[in-house]
Amino acid sequence: MRQAVFPRINVGDPYRRLGISKEASEDEIQGARNFLIQKYAGHKPSVDAIESAHDKIIMQKFYDRKNPKIDIKKKIREVNQSRLVQFVRGRFHTPSTKFIIKTSLTFLLLGVLTVLFPTEEGPTLQVALSLIATLYFVHERLKSKFRSFLYGVGAFIFSWLFGTFLMVAVIPPIPILKGLRAFEVITSLITYLLLWVSSTYLK
Repeated sequence: MRQAVFPRINVGDPYRRLGISKEASEDEIQGARNFLIQKYAGHKPSVDAIESAHDKIIMQKFYDRKNPKIDIKKKIREVNQSRLVQFVRGRFHTPSTKFIIKTSLTFLLLGVLTVLFPTEEGPTLQVALSLIATLYFVHERLKSKFRSFLYGVGAFIFSWLFGTFLMVAVIPPIPILKGLRAFEVITSLITYLLLWVSSTYLK
């Protein structure tokens, strides 16, 4: 009697060779292996192919347990659904394109003036104008003088302190910009950027 030959003997993928999915449990893997071994027991190359596929799958499962893969999409979804992210998102909104262009041009102009015309006293005038611009834009969105004042001044203080912190503790020295003026100019630019975000997107 002619011995039965395993038809998937030359299939490279071990899961396809055993006829199971990659999500199969260990019991399903073992069951498929035992069934095929019993069916093709009389043909050694078939048995070897089945055993080889089984061993590869088991080793891969063992490796995956020891080195679990990080599901990036799942992690991003979990972060997006967290209370903190939901709270932060709730504090921002997207205004009209016209408003975004207006605030962008204003703070960009302040940045250009700060870089091109540094003074011995520092960019005092430009910084003062950035505060006024912030108050104006926030008021234009909120329509409340009191809230606009609180938001504007709060955003200004936070932006300046955070910009100073970045310059002192995070951002390395820039060779082409040296001295106290450079420190003040870059701090001002960071402040303008944060104020632009606050003026444009903060609810």
